[in-house]
Amino acid sequence: ETIRDLGLEGQMSKKGTPTMGGIIILLSILVANLCFGVLHNVYMILMLITTIWLGALGFADDYIKVFKKNKEGLHGKFKIVGQVGIGLIVGLTLYFSPDAVIRENVSTNFDRDTYTEVVEYSSEEIKSTKTTIPFFKNNNLDYADLVGFMGEHAQTAGWILFVLVTIFVVTAVSNGANLNDGMDGMAAGNSSIMGVAIGILAYVSSNAVMADYLNIMFIPGSEEVVVFMCAFVGALIGFLWYNSYPAQIFMGDTGSLTIGGIIAVSAVIIHKELLLPVICGVFLWESVSVILQRFYYKMGKRKGVSQRIWKRTPIHDHYRTSLSLVQKNDPGCKVMFKGSS
Repeated sequence: ETIRDLGLEGQMSKKGTPTMGGIIILLSILVANLCFGVLHNVYMILMLITTIWLGALGFADDYIKVFKKNKEGLHGKFKIVGQVGIGLIVGLTLYFSPDAVIRENVSTNFDRDTYTEVVEYSSEEIKSTKTTIPFFKNNNLDYADLVGFMGEHAQTAGWILFVLVTIFVVTAVSNGANLNDGMDGMAAGNSSIMGVAIGILAYVSSNAVMADYLNIMFIPGSEEVVVFMCAFVGALIGFLWYNSYPAQIFMGDTGSLTIGGIIAVSAVIIHKELLLPVICGVFLWESVSVILQRFYYKMGKRKGVSQRIWKRTPIHDHYRTSLSLVQKNDPGCKVMFKGSS
């Protein structure tokens, strides 16, 4: 895809720049984790499956665009099926796997004889549909509580709700990352920052002392998410060197769909999915801008008027597109926000 195809002025043409650079990112992540990760850890397995699954989905889309010369790429419904599929796999695995457990009410005591901290658990490892509500003390939300009216079936219904939330989160964040991949270095730069945030949250969730200090659930085995996110951030920073302006290579859907899925699945694993609107605020706003623009445009068409909220969407294109260009392509178009490019 070129800048000319986007209809943007004052930009250097990107025609001829290699794409599908996401393959480099994926290989870097996979090789690092195969070398240093604990491969029988359920969370590491889920992260690797997510990387390969969405990487293959994005590769199919890029392959159709580049080699089949079809700008539409893989049909949208197949992308959605693939994203829903991996979300279902992750949700059901966390439900059925005996290793996907949490420990609550972690306490630490100081042993004056040995001058060491002794970690004690006041509860056993349990399967739980609880997640963390951001910015609230004693901040756990149990999905089963939302369906408490179902009585003895509430726990089962809570897991069904958890799986549906997982599917939604994976699909939404993956598509958000895809939309964010529109300017040199933007998707890689934003995602690396998000990866650092998820990595820190995974570390404190996997450390009993830190979990007790921060009053959050302790998740045994989630230290492998830290290992994975270190490889993830490292791969993105390495790629960013070649993807920053002027980009020498693009990640394509092979990279963007996958990095969004990785961020989503890692957040679900450590029960921090409700934090994603904050951590992935850029992705959220990109997606919302497209949805609102499409809705507003269709409403105008029903009235026989061509109108937009922004000059272009995703929202980052609004700030680099001139109003004169929009009106040249659509003379009767009315734009609500007209900030200059």
